[in-house]
Amino acid sequence: MSSFGHQLATSVLVVGAGGAGLRAAIEVAEAGVAVVAVDRRAPDDVHTVLATGGFERVPAAVGGHDTWAQHAADTLRASRLLADPRTAQVVARHAAREFHDVGRYGTLPDHRGHGGPAQRQFGAPTYRRTVSTGEYTGPEVQRALRERAQQLDIPVLSNVYVTRLLVDDGTVFGAYGFDLVDGSRYLVHADSVILATGGHTRIWRRTSSRRHENTGDAFRLAVEAGARLRDPELVQFHPFGLIRPENAAGVLVSEAARGEGGVLLNNLGERFMTRYDAERMELGSRDRVTLACYTEIREGRGTQAGGVWLDLSHLPRETVLTRLPRVHRTLLDLQMLDITHDPIEVAPTAQYSMGGVRVRPEDHSTDVIGLYVIGEAASGLHGANRLEENSLIELLVYGRIAGRAAAEYSAGLTAQHRSPAAVRAAEADVNRLLAADGEQNIRALLRSVRHLMTEFAGVVRDESGLATGLTGLDEIEDRMQNAGVHIDIGGFQDLAYAYDLRSAVLAARATLECALERRETRGCHNRSDHPDVDPDLSVNLVWSPTAGVRREPVPPIPTHIAELMHDVSADAESLE
Repeated sequence: MSSFGHQLATSVLVVGAGGAGLRAAIEVAEAGVAVVAVDRRAPDDVHTVLATGGFERVPAAVGGHDTWAQHAADTLRASRLLADPRTAQVVARHAAREFHDVGRYGTLPDHRGHGGPAQRQFGAPTYRRTVSTGEYTGPEVQRALRERAQQLDIPVLSNVYVTRLLVDDGTVFGAYGFDLVDGSRYLVHADSVILATGGHTRIWRRTSSRRHENTGDAFRLAVEAGARLRDPELVQFHPFGLIRPENAAGVLVSEAARGEGGVLLNNLGERFMTRYDAERMELGSRDRVTLACYTEIREGRGTQAGGVWLDLSHLPRETVLTRLPRVHRTLLDLQMLDITHDPIEVAPTAQYSMGGVRVRPEDHSTDVIGLYVIGEAASGLHGANRLEENSLIELLVYGRIAGRAAAEYSAGLTAQHRSPAAVRAAEADVNRLLAADGEQNIRALLRSVRHLMTEFAGVVRDESGLATGLTGLDEIEDRMQNAGVHIDIGGFQDLAYAYDLRSAVLAARATLECALERRETRGCHNRSDHPDVDPDLSVNLVWSPTAGVRREPVPPIPTHIAELMHDVSADAESLE
């Protein structure tokens, strides 16, 4: 099979049409530069719609004492000193502007009686600064961005799977892919590319990610183009993933549930957070709450199905129905459970990739000229623990910044890079997979990766397990050589699975190798054989297939920010 069904040319190509991708595309279009966005999913079915809690917006504290500097300090404190201080300052400085922008696009937050935006308390911030639209913040932000993109006539192409970024002499010049329905090919020439396709949490068995998202494809596309990954071992496990029914396992109960006063109970009826964070209890940092749930289950105090109870039944019924309507409706629909009377059975679930592609803090550019990476696909802001509601504001802030940078880069070019050889290689790669007729089943191999990562690189890790995981990954890679790809009346999804498998294996290898190197317990990264923080590992781990794992110093924290971080020390674990 050859020839291209679709050949397009644009100044900026955005891969991914969730919140990060659309915000970037909007910024490019508002700068008067041509932009096209592509996504494997439908525009109203992207991962951003799952964000229910809210986003950080400062200054927003009651009494006016909060500042952007305090927001940056809280972010760095929560990160266990692994976030890039420059990135934290950029996000904190620009948070209020992005709050204004999404309001301009049509997102309306909840308001207090006197007219100001209402804030919830989540996790570890010094001040109450989380702004939300009920439990529908993500869907509301996505709706507003989609409507603005439509006003600007930005082409958003759905059901397009990007298989490779096109690179010539270290410079990106577009992307190659195919239509998931009819298999027709896409060749898109672009001066610059913004990658916004999420993280790699789908490579675990119990995950909040749905099928066909967060498969690690951003990691693979960037690495194959010549970029590197940073801290892929730092993965946040959410404490509140549903266990049943099987087809809904991993669906998250909103952070709003603990923000409104939900409590955690083990199977003995004990409010067990008193043992792990007696001061903050359920409002402690997410990694602390997740580890507490995991420990209760592991030590035999969990439910029969391997979970714990999240109880809201003590709250006034009116509070639940007005402040947590989505949680209430979801549990009624999925389990016929009325959360105003009965607790919810939950367990730790892979939720967020805090590591990702290594990017520069000023504009999220990469080692590849013209390539920018944003959203969960990028690294830098979260370190070893994500301040609960920083993800939405991050994608808005860096969507705008990277969009502006990509537009300016394109406008400044005097010539376009092209490489017919690179295009032929991308085409040949798809053709080769379509012709593959081996005995190994692609989806079974994907399940093998998920089982392996859950077993050996889950909430708690150790040297022996990680080494065993790497050996198992080698075996899966060997089996991949004898895989078959089967196209049927349902479309070309099996071809997409073949690329998902490549992505999953690359992301898993990077995660395992970096987790092996990080011989300490810090934030979300729990090593049972190294239970303490190692001050020498206050570094970022940068990975590539050729160079392996390299340590990179974290830039120094400015004095005026450090002074707001209270008692942060090498033993940062004690702070959250």
